[in-house]
Amino acid sequence: MGDPDSAATRIDAKIAGLNDWRGTVLARVRALIHEADPQVTEAVKWAKPTNPSGVPTWEHAGILCTGEVYKTYVKLTFAHGAALDDPSGLFNAGLGGGTRRAIDIHEGEDVEAGAFKALIQPAVALNIARQAPKRR
Repeated sequence: MGDPDSAATRIDAKIAGLNDWRGTVLARVRALIHEADPQVTEAVKWAKPTNPSGVPTWEHAGILCTGEVYKTYVKLTFAHGAALDDPSGLFNAGLGGGTRRAIDIHEGEDVEAGAFKALIQPAVALNIARQAPKRR
C-alpha cells in the first residue's frame, strides 16, 4: 500500500474509513481531479483532534481544491474559485466570498464529470499564472 505517511495513503485510508456514500463521492472526485490534471499532487492538511485524518488537498502550483467531509455532505472548496468561470453552475456554496467557491455534494447527488473537470483545468492555469514572475 506504500508509505503509511504519504498523502495518497492517508487519503486512501480516509476514503476507506468513511465506508458510506461520502467515501464513494470523495473517491470519484479524486479520480476526476487526476483525470483533469495528471500532474496534480495530493497533500493532507489541517489535521487536528476533531479531524485527525486531516483534509485532503489537490495541488498544482498551489492548492486547487480541498475535500472536506461532513456528516451530511462532501465539500469541495476551490482556493481561487471566485476567479473561475462556472458555466455549468457547479458552485453552490461560498458564493458570497471574494476568493473561494465550493461545491457541496449531498447523498444521492452527483457532479457531472465534464463540468467538474472543466473547473480543474482553469484552476491549474490560474495557479500557474499567479506564480509567474511579475513584469516590471
